[in-house]
Amino acid sequence: MPTDTATQTTVPTLHLVRWTVTSGSNAQSRGAVVVSAGDHRWKASAEGNGPIDALFRAVDKAIHEVLAGHPRLIAYDIHALAEGPDAEGEVTVRIAPPADAEGARAIGDYDGAARSTNIVAASIEAYIGAINAMLAEAHWAGAAAEAGRRAEPESAGPGERAEIDHAAGHIDTVEWFER
Repeated sequence: MPTDTATQTTVPTLHLVRWTVTSGSNAQSRGAVVVSAGDHRWKASAEGNGPIDALFRAVDKAIHEVLAGHPRLIAYDIHALAEGPDAEGEVTVRIAPPADAEGARAIGDYDGAARSTNIVAASIEAYIGAINAMLAEAHWAGAAAEAGRRAEPESAGPGERAEIDHAAGHIDTVEWFER
């Protein structure tokens, strides 16, 4: 976690605990995330125009209380670092503060970058990195901690597993592909 040298306090950093996304040619993409800062976690899911948009929207929804809005995506770039099926790609993301931010919190552009052979994973990590760069600014100090105080703390053991959502129902993939 970054340290605020002026006050020598630890600034909570957002961490992507886990994510999942579903996408297809005949279905709306849906992403779900769990984001943490300190002892607090925020969960959300969202639909989007493709898997990356769905995940970015889920992050925005999860941390809405932290930013009092959602960041504006200014740039999103993918670059292959080599060739072949096992090559890494580097994703860079540039964001701006929420449109309704005021004062110093309304100023600036923030970058995040990540590399992976999984471009979706690199994309969501780069997005979280850009948000953390924004939250590291002095005028955003305490935003994650304040939102964490308003949230219910959640314990998470190392063996934590996702629960099955029985209300979601059964998806017949054969029927779905025959549509």
